[in-house]
Amino acid sequence: MDPGTAVDLSHGALFLALTLAGPIMAIGMAVGLTISIVQAVTQLQEQTLTFVPKIVGMGLAAAFFIPWLATRLVEYTQQLWGEAMWAQ
Repeated sequence: MDPGTAVDLSHGALFLALTLAGPIMAIGMAVGLTISIVQAVTQLQEQTLTFVPKIVGMGLAAAFFIPWLATRLVEYTQQLWGEAMWAQ
């Protein structure tokens, strides 16, 4: 394998990881921001209050996005296997 192919594979894998993690992380960030605003308005400064809603929100987002995530992973795997077959 030449260095250009290795760089392309690394780029594709990192881009896929960011694409797959992006929606779930965005939900976690939105929930965290919302809870922080509520805490600032109510002056309730409990550090552990943000964790449970974030975990629940991210868990629900992961469950909602599972079909899309699985499709992207299968497409990427098929692309890798297809390129591996042609490379030989």
